[in-house]
Amino acid sequence: MIFQGIISSRVFMIFLIPFLLGLISVLSFQPFNLTFINFFIFPSLFFVLTFVNKRSRNIYRKKPFLRNLFFVGHSFGVGFFISCTYWISNSLTFDESFKLLIPFAIFVLPVFLGLFFGFGTLAIGPFLKNNLNSLILFSLTFSLIDFIRGKILTGFPWNLWAYSWSWFEEAIQILSIIGLYAFNFLTITLFLFPALFFLNKKKIAYLIAASLILIFFSNYIYGSIQINNKKDNYISDTITKNQKAIKIISPNFDLRYDLNLEEIGINIDKLIKFSAPEKDKKTIFVWPEGVFSGYNFDEIKIFKNKFNKNFNKNHLIIFGINKKNEKNIFNSFVMINNEFEILYQYNKRKLVPFGEFLPFESLIKKIGFKTITRGYSSFTPGKNLKTLDIDNYKILPLICYEIIFPELIQKIDKTNLIINLSEDAWFGKSIGPYQHFSKSIFRAIENNSYLIRATNQGISAFINHKGQVVKFLKPNEAGNIELNVPIVDNKNKNKNDLIFFILLFTYISFFFLLKKYEK
Repeated sequence: MIFQGIISSRVFMIFLIPFLLGLISVLSFQPFNLTFINFFIFPSLFFVLTFVNKRSRNIYRKKPFLRNLFFVGHSFGVGFFISCTYWISNSLTFDESFKLLIPFAIFVLPVFLGLFFGFGTLAIGPFLKNNLNSLILFSLTFSLIDFIRGKILTGFPWNLWAYSWSWFEEAIQILSIIGLYAFNFLTITLFLFPALFFLNKKKIAYLIAASLILIFFSNYIYGSIQINNKKDNYISDTITKNQKAIKIISPNFDLRYDLNLEEIGINIDKLIKFSAPEKDKKTIFVWPEGVFSGYNFDEIKIFKNKFNKNFNKNHLIIFGINKKNEKNIFNSFVMINNEFEILYQYNKRKLVPFGEFLPFESLIKKIGFKTITRGYSSFTPGKNLKTLDIDNYKILPLICYEIIFPELIQKIDKTNLIINLSEDAWFGKSIGPYQHFSKSIFRAIENNSYLIRATNQGISAFINHKGQVVKFLKPNEAGNIELNVPIVDNKNKNKNDLIFFILLFTYISFFFLLKKYEK
């Protein structure tokens, strides 16, 4: 009776159940890593859609047919983004004037992002039935949804379903060959595996199920071979007399934008203490983004003597800081020497909407909006990128959430090391730092190179080219870690999304082939 009441209720089937399915999906990502629940979530959502499609013509006939299908996907998307991005609201607690926007971050943003899923289910819902053809259509559509939301406007490829495998090293080695979006495509297909046993045509469904099992275990074997391969082609695996050690510093500073210059000086002393420079040891020190609390480079020059006194010609210091010119202000990655001279500067290209820039700024400022970062004026995005070349290292710099965009590494061919600076104190003690860190694992494998991640109140780490964490500091752990970072010959790296489009074309072909066969 209870079951009959649930499936007969439009509210349950169209709003509540999809919302709850989206809500619990967060458990499949870091730090929970309960990937198996996606094998329940995806088949359940598929069957809710097929059920609503069928019953909308009778049980729900008093309501508009297509609207029902839209709300199933939208409700799922709202639940997904509420649970996966609620931590954004934490960044609004550091300024009293932003606290009114917390409901916007928790509810309005997921309602907007949920439109991706809503329009997706609206497009395919009328064609879904309890058959293999519909599973193919469902899989290719949800894969395409993730691709579009990762590219459209400024893009937001946060928590693609592929990231639920971040803990499973063997499963994700294939990333360097096929790339993130193709792997995400195959992941969604795999999560639909249990649905195959409930389809009308059993024989072909069992054949597909057997094929998926074979693909999964073949990928596992490939991943195991890659991880245990002792014949990796290293250009350099020891520190030569011309090569420098690399040391990551995580200071665990409280996130405050009201510090005076005296307090900034005290923080610099702490950073130097954590750095523990050795006079005769050639070292690259990597400090996080945000350690100067919004002050720009020219304002910090008054502390030049601290650098000159504690560092020497054997030392290079990398950190994130604001950099101004006559017209613009940039969120920059800089490398300096002990004389506080800039030897390299990279300006962040992917800025955080509302955090670092205001879309339609002249209009939005009139209604009282401002950016979250210190100074409240929008940063200017960087345009050109030249790798940072130090000895044999060809370094790709990425600042904060730039790490979530695979195309930023695909576009730069000659890199053998990635350095990501971040300020994860914005996320507080939420799941945000863990989810942010998991993206770094994928970028290391895709680029087939070591990745260095320096954060304040996040996870700082050395990650090797196989996505394995070599050394790390936990969130809110102050200190340093050091590694003689080897250089991998990374000719075999992911350079484009070609495999994704091949899969898309293949699935579309199978869809029309099976559609013709069913007739």
